[in-house]
Amino acid sequence: MSYLPEINKAKRVTGFIIAMRFNDGTEKHIDISQWFKGPVFKALKDPKFFAKFFLEGGTLAWPNGVDIAPEALYDAVDVRTTIKKKNKRATRGAHPNLK
Repeated sequence: MSYLPEINKAKRVTGFIIAMRFNDGTEKHIDISQWFKGPVFKALKDPKFFAKFFLEGGTLAWPNGVDIAPEALYDAVDVRTTIKKKNKRATRGAHPNLK
């Protein structure tokens, strides 16, 4: 049997980014806006409605019935990793005295 992740804790960080802790201890900051495709996700584009998320059955859910599979969230890229990569590229060619 393969691992089935569940979210134990979730907190909005900024914008559409949510910090999550999974049942195996993994922690990620996920940009949920990557799933904003199709009419079912239209309500989530409103920051006030987006902030009404809650945990149900080990995943993120919203009052309009939308949820995102915990497996998809677990496999998603942690935006903190993306930011670190961008910062490394930006400083790679920088003048040594400016670092």
